[in-house]
Amino acid sequence: MTQNEKTITKFYNAFANGDATKMCECYHPNIQFRDPIFGALKGNDVCKMWEMLMAKSNGNENIKFSEVKADDYHGSALWEDTYNFSKNNREVVNKIRAEFFFQDDLIMRHTDDFDIWKWSKQALGLSGHLLGWTGYMQKKIHQNALQSLKKYQKSTL
Repeated sequence: MTQNEKTITKFYNAFANGDATKMCECYHPNIQFRDPIFGALKGNDVCKMWEMLMAKSNGNENIKFSEVKADDYHGSALWEDTYNFSKNNREVVNKIRAEFFFQDDLIMRHTDDFDIWKWSKQALGLSGHLLGWTGYMQKKIHQNALQSLKKYQKSTL
């Protein structure tokens, strides 16, 4: 197992154990993160996002990961996140492909890719099913996610 494969494994084991601090130990201080819901985040905002998501799940999140691969610069993994969406308690099973780029044996760039329409159908129900594929709904999901993150960050000051 390469050093970067160990870093990815440490990251997901910490996630499975609900430990945002250990997850963030795997990140470079200048981390850049992107996913379909939050969009692009940098630095401490990334760690605060994970911290917020774990706080909202109240430990009721099930993380499974597989196919961890990495060389000196690039890595990837598949992971599945099962949880109840905090706004309405609907169960979500999200299958995600993650890509990583490394610097100094730490994750410098982390991109999670998944089908936001599949996610919205599970998390939002009928409105997600009918509108989750539209740019309007995806923009609203993104805005709500960023608003939640800002509210969480203010509450932890």
